[in-house]
Amino acid sequence: MKSSRKPMPSRFSFQLALPRGYKATDAVHFHGRDKEAVSEVVTDVALRKGILLDGVPTVFDIEFEPLKASVLIQGVAEPALPVRQRRPLEGAREAGRGWASPAGPAAKKHAACTVSADGKLTDAMRAQARDIVLGLLGLRLDPRRFAAFVAADPIFGPLAKKQKTLRIVQASSVYEALTWAVMGQQINVAFAVTLRRTFIQLAGRRHSSGLWCYPSPADAARLPIEELTSRQYSRSKAETILRLSALVASGELDLVESAANPVESICAALLAVKGIGPWTVNYAMLRGFGQPDCSLHGDVAVRSAIGRLWGLETRPGIAETEEFLKRYSPHRTMAAAHLWASLSAKAY
Repeated sequence: MKSSRKPMPSRFSFQLALPRGYKATDAVHFHGRDKEAVSEVVTDVALRKGILLDGVPTVFDIEFEPLKASVLIQGVAEPALPVRQRRPLEGAREAGRGWASPAGPAAKKHAACTVSADGKLTDAMRAQARDIVLGLLGLRLDPRRFAAFVAADPIFGPLAKKQKTLRIVQASSVYEALTWAVMGQQINVAFAVTLRRTFIQLAGRRHSSGLWCYPSPADAARLPIEELTSRQYSRSKAETILRLSALVASGELDLVESAANPVESICAALLAVKGIGPWTVNYAMLRGFGQPDCSLHGDVAVRSAIGRLWGLETRPGIAETEEFLKRYSPHRTMAAAHLWASLSAKAY
């Protein structure tokens, strides 16, 4: 007779050193897209995100630290300071969400991370969690390399100096980045966020804390298409997401980079999927794999930013933009990020 007892929850914590001058602005912006906070909760000094690890619902609590590590208990962060010296996180959604040291933003040197799982955390899952945090905080690409590359460039030189701390923040998985890119095809960010929230609540799994975890390919593939089309998805967009999910879930489409499956092979396989084009693939390479040389020449915001910097009344064409961006290889990912950030309203 099978036991009906639920798996015992587990957790582990670790500290991550942050580069000198690191600012969490880009991570806060990217992960705070959905103001309803169904799967991510952000403040100016903390990030909380629901993530499936090997099918187990987990919550990642990340707090940007000054000089001492936090002790995190049941997802509530408390620095090792006397109570009288603590102050609530600015912008916290509810009382007890977290605490910050009076040392202030200038002193922040570490990120204290705790992963709370509704089940057992294996050594492999712990290693995966550490790797995910690097992407969530935008620590895979060093912005200083691009800054040095464009130091004398008349367009990007001034941008890199103005936006010194700009970083490429990633999704928690390549699959999440891909499906987010499909959702964002030819619509504005606000509508894409609504579609993303719908997708999470239809196919995701809920952690015991109440936060939703982004769907697995297998869970998404089981969705009837009408569940999406009846909730503002176009039929073509719904078909693409379900098709992609089924291919990944079955193993026919392998998104795991390896010596036998390099990024170039993954890109070719993705382009063979109906509904996925070069823009979607390049965006997924940027947000999913953290590839340094993704050309976002098909991105409307990138082209608009170039047009503005060139003093044009209209944005340049895709071919012209592609040719222009070639000058900045092998750093076209950071070039796109700086172009996005140069606009008054950030894109994606």
